This record gives sequence, C-alpha cells and structure tokens, in this order.
Amino acid sequence: MSFINEIVELNEKKVIELLDSRLQSNDDPFNVMKDVREAVKIIGEKFSNKEYFIPELIMSGEILRQIFEKLEPILRESQKAVEKKGKVILGTVAGDIHDIGKDVVRFMLDANGFEVIDLGVDVSAQKFIDAIKEHKPKVLALSGFLTLAYDSMKELITNLTNIGLRDDLKIMIGGGTVDKRIVEYVGADQYGQSAVDAVNIATKWMGV
Repeated sequence: MSFINEIVELNEKKVIELLDSRLQSNDDPFNVMKDVREAVKIIGEKFSNKEYFIPELIMSGEILRQIFEKLEPILRESQKAVEKKGKVILGTVAGDIHDIGKDVVRFMLDANGFEVIDLGVDVSAQKFIDAIKEHKPKVLALSGFLTLAYDSMKELITNLTNIGLRDDLKIMIGGGTVDKRIVEYVGADQYGQSAVDAVNIATKWMGV
C-alpha cells in the first residue's frame, strides 16, 4: 500500500519504514506533508462516517507525532537563516481534545517560518487570554473538530472583544465542518480547510 494508505490503516511500523525510506532518498519533506494532509483528511472522513472512533484518532495522532519528529529537524535546518515572520497562538478550544489537525497546522506554520505558541487541546478561554497578553501575537488560530467547539470559540472571541484585545488580533478557525457560516457565528475573521490555507492566511495577515 501507499504511504497515505498505511497512515489511514494505522500501520505504524510500515509508516515509519516508508518515511525513513523517503527521507533517505532525499524526498522533499513538503511532499511528505502533502501525503500526510491527504491521510488526515481521509481519517477525518472515516471518523465522521463512524468507521473510526476515538481510539483510532488517538492512534493516528501518535503516528503523526512520530512523522513530525522525523521531519522537524530537516525543516528547521532549512529555516535556520530565515527570520521569523511573526507570532501565532494556536490551540484546540475548550471541550475538544482533537489534536491531529492542530498538530499539522502547527508543523506547517513552524516550517514556514512562523513562531508558533501551541497551547495544546481543551484550552480554556482564560488560558488563551493569558497567552495573548503575554506573547502579543498578530494571529490567533483556533481548532475544533466537534460542533460543541464552536460555542467555545464564540465565548473566547466575545471575551476578547469585551476586554479590548480583539481589535489587535486576526483570528482564523479550522477543523470539522467549519465554513463561512461558522466564521460569522463565532466572530472570527477567516477559516481554513487545510494547513496550507492556515499558512497562506497567516502570511497574508502578517504582510510577509
């Protein structure tokens, strides 16, 4: 099976073997990431269709972490001389523990020269607010796979507005069935369907 299929089928050992082979052959790590994104999309569809459940998501997350660990040093090396483009605070909102999409976004933003402060999963509104006050990012990226996450996003953005932090932030959201309607509901600026979208949006907002 292909690299994508092995990830989707959660064949951990085979995935790492194929990854090592590709890296030893000097395959472009961004080509590898393209395949990873496709695999993540398929896994998400299987979860939505109730073919996969929480244990499969946890397993796929562990496989992705191993892939990222191998790719990060290569991409960091290529970015050493590149000045950081700006700060992005990233996290999965309160009530949602899904990290697959978030981790792919973090990896791609980091690989493209952004300074990413990743707050993890099930992040409270207060934790986001504290991080924004401390790091003063230009961009806030919120992830949520479950529909209940949208209310958490809305609550956070409302709080940011009420305490005067919203005007200085550009906010993107992603995950699950996020679309323009959800952007309007939660009060965000834009949504991304993929990690590439996240990079393109952040690049535009940073003016780099």
